[in-house]
Amino acid sequence: MFDAVPDMAQKRAELTPGRIAFRDAGQGRDWTFAEVNAAADAIAEGLEAEGLAVGDRLGILCFNRAEFFLVLLACQKTGIILCPVNWREPAGQLAAMLAPIRPRALLHDDAHAALAAGVAARTGAICLGIEDRVAGWIAGQGRPRRDRIPAERPWYLLFTSGTTGQPRAVIQTARMAWANAVNMGQAVGLTAAARSVNYLPLFHTAGINLHTLPVFLNGGVSTILPRFDAQEVLDLLARGEVTHFFGVPAIYQAFSLSPDVDRVDWSGISCGCGGAPLPEPLIESFAARGAHVLNGCGLTETGPTVFLMDEAGAGRKVGSVGKAQILTEVRLDGLPDGLPGQGEVQLRGPGITPGYYGDAKATARAFTEDGWLATGDIARRDAEGYYWIVDRIKDMYISGGENVYPAEVERILTTHPAVLEAAVVGVPDDRWGEVGAGFVMLRPGAAVDDPEALRHWCRERLAGYKVPARIRVVEEFPRTAAGKIRKPELRKALSYA
Repeated sequence: MFDAVPDMAQKRAELTPGRIAFRDAGQGRDWTFAEVNAAADAIAEGLEAEGLAVGDRLGILCFNRAEFFLVLLACQKTGIILCPVNWREPAGQLAAMLAPIRPRALLHDDAHAALAAGVAARTGAICLGIEDRVAGWIAGQGRPRRDRIPAERPWYLLFTSGTTGQPRAVIQTARMAWANAVNMGQAVGLTAAARSVNYLPLFHTAGINLHTLPVFLNGGVSTILPRFDAQEVLDLLARGEVTHFFGVPAIYQAFSLSPDVDRVDWSGISCGCGGAPLPEPLIESFAARGAHVLNGCGLTETGPTVFLMDEAGAGRKVGSVGKAQILTEVRLDGLPDGLPGQGEVQLRGPGITPGYYGDAKATARAFTEDGWLATGDIARRDAEGYYWIVDRIKDMYISGGENVYPAEVERILTTHPAVLEAAVVGVPDDRWGEVGAGFVMLRPGAAVDDPEALRHWCRERLAGYKVPARIRVVEEFPRTAAGKIRKPELRKALSYA
């Protein structure tokens, strides 16, 4: 795509210096593009004064705030590698995750000072406060920087969500960011008039890249909320302050349960969804309100945008994640190019990560011999080029010699009027090898007197071997910070013999 790119903050400051880049609701301050660039220059100088240099790792623990993006852009200027970490995890777990990265310093806000101190004590990193140290740097003045940025140089690291095992640090680059901005921007029409809201946690790709960084690169404005608050987000949407919105299914569920959902003119908002399949009843609920919720799919390893549904296909391709976007090549393993069918999704293009930081073996396992990223996702492609994610290869189980994809069973369970969300896992069985174990969370006020009724619901709509052997009602699911269900924890909780 390209070998080097201009400094993103500096270039935007040249193009639109007086336009607002960030509205920080938590701090009560607006930042123009010129102010963002000047602050990033000052932070870059401050980090270098602390002894950090190209290639050093810098952890960061904070709620959503504009300073996160100022630090991110400062790291691009210096070659320091930013490592956002999950403030929901205990210090011991964070230290274990960071051990292979060996961060030299750890930035933190006041709310996470104690957690940062616990991590620093275990890793040897120095602690730097955002409210004092970073604020002091911003109050000063850094030298203007006009360096070109190596497109493939590690810029920041994002840990995978850990739904299938130990999280790994995925390298993110400037090239990936630009590819994502193009993939996302041309699909949903991002321009300098775009207005988005940032509330998803910044230690996952969606918090940074859906849509905040693409909106920044296009010269639009993002309102930053410290954390997700359904009422606060709905208020922004109702006031017309958001043109482009992205949420995971749990967010749309929260909206659907609020009486204020109908204050929003959904027809004027570009609504995206990813992270997990959006249940069809929710798709239909928002469609009835005039919203076209566009399902998409990507990975931390892909920057993340790969697939995204278009408005024209949303109504007639329910459940599809759309088509592969313009800078991503897709093939289904074992299927001739372009033909309808099913296979493992393999990807190539400028939005694909170079690999996992410090883990050459994991990087080698992730790619095919001819250089395609093997995702582990099974997808189906139709004759028009639309894709459906069938399931993760690792989630599939074999019952009586038949492959069962839990996502298919989960979709059926969520069509039951009492079920809000469902998860299915494979568990050992003496007779069949494996059978399904189902978990459901009910809608508020709903009740299921006998879970056997849910099995009967499935049996009317699925082959017998796909019906879960037992279904359990739960009050809540264990989740990652991105809203994905932690299926390994569900398996641990089972009492099946």
